[in-house]
Amino acid sequence: MEFGLFTAVFNALTFDELLVELKRYSTITALEIGTGGWPGRSHIDPEALLGSREAAGDYRVRLQDAGLTISALSCHGNPVHPREEIARRDHKLFRTTVRLAERLQVPVVITFSGCPGGAEGDITPNWITAAWPPEYARALQWQWEERLIPYWKSEAGFAESAGVKVALEAHPGFCVYNPETLMRLRTEAGSALGINLDPSHLWWQGIDIPTAIAALGQAIFHFHAKDVAINPAMRDRNGVLDTKSYRQMAERSWLFRSVGWGHSELEWKTIVSALRLVGYDYVMSIEHEDALASTYEGLSSAIGLLSRVLLKEPAVDAWWA
Repeated sequence: MEFGLFTAVFNALTFDELLVELKRYSTITALEIGTGGWPGRSHIDPEALLGSREAAGDYRVRLQDAGLTISALSCHGNPVHPREEIARRDHKLFRTTVRLAERLQVPVVITFSGCPGGAEGDITPNWITAAWPPEYARALQWQWEERLIPYWKSEAGFAESAGVKVALEAHPGFCVYNPETLMRLRTEAGSALGINLDPSHLWWQGIDIPTAIAALGQAIFHFHAKDVAINPAMRDRNGVLDTKSYRQMAERSWLFRSVGWGHSELEWKTIVSALRLVGYDYVMSIEHEDALASTYEGLSSAIGLLSRVLLKEPAVDAWWA
């Protein structure tokens, strides 16, 4: 397993400036780079690299010279949005990103499953979290059967033909938000579709991460290192479904934090062990979304903890067995 970084945290920097900044974090060897959508595209120009093999080759060489590889290209969006212009825009970005991943020999593209409306004619996504009243159950069935499954069957096939795996980030607000929904869609769309496992989106739902890892197994294509801190007073008063702004930090039931500021080193060791048990030996990509820490302190703190828990060498043969 190796250290990675989701470079969206440095979107204010150009690609050249990013390479200079990363010299401060010498343990990071793999980058997850946004191609558009919510992650932005500050560090790559997909059209330019797709339009010129020479430009694409130069881009890869510059990363290699800096001791870096690309673990994934990220284009988080909503390609099944009920507004056609948004769905079309995000679908185009996804396909562009898959083609770019093929050209740059990047094995994984990360995005969201998306969320449609609740019925034909809706213009707002409808994240359904209850089976009753009965119209919710009917709407959920429509979303999956008429929108989600047909779309991802087609797009997983497109990605597979390009030699690329699709890692959906399970995130509340979208139809795939936990292991069960991910595995349901994977069963329908095929093994080219899996998960970018971000524990921060699962912890606050009450999910045990090692249990989720065991359930997901070979469907884990990529991993985000991001933490969550629960505010017990707010959780006990209001529960964990919280629509307040992330800027209202003292009033929320939970906050995104840097690794180690929500869960202990022992818990992160348990996660790394669970990943090894299911055969995951790829990248742990640090995502910094901690408003209580500076970028440098947040990343340095995460790297410090993960340096003590990441298993980089091959496991030993159980000679005593």
